[in-house]
Amino acid sequence: MSEPLSFDSATPRYALPLLFAGQSQKEFYVNEAHALADALLHCAVEGLADAPPPDPAEGACWLVGDTPTGAWTGQAGKLASRQPGGWLFVAPRDGMSLLDRVSGQTLRYRGGWIAPAAPAAPTGGTTIDAELRAAFGVLVEALAEAGIFPAT
Repeated sequence: MSEPLSFDSATPRYALPLLFAGQSQKEFYVNEAHALADALLHCAVEGLADAPPPDPAEGACWLVGDTPTGAWTGQAGKLASRQPGGWLFVAPRDGMSLLDRVSGQTLRYRGGWIAPAAPAAPTGGTTIDAELRAAFGVLVEALAEAGIFPAT
């Protein structure tokens, strides 16, 4: 899988290869489909990077940055998954979500990766309500634990 494979017939969303009746060497197509499913199912990335890591673990994924180099050249904005023998690249689609292991945050794709920022803690004002501020802090912490806001 060191070179991207081109399939004559594939699924429309993620280009999972489809088999033809009487097709020879089905194992190549089936293995490619399984590798794509492995990369996309419950996706978690190790972070955002422009260059492949020097010694990646099999199955680990990254978001490819805007200026990729090395084996990732030409793959900007895609998911890079290390599979046996090489890199597998997948273009994200609207509705896709993944876990960023660095921030612990769930990212969603809608024309680009969306990662909500935690709101700033309230400050100032003429009347300070300690209970409201405490409740606000607990709410923000709960949303961070749920992966909606980055970990505080």
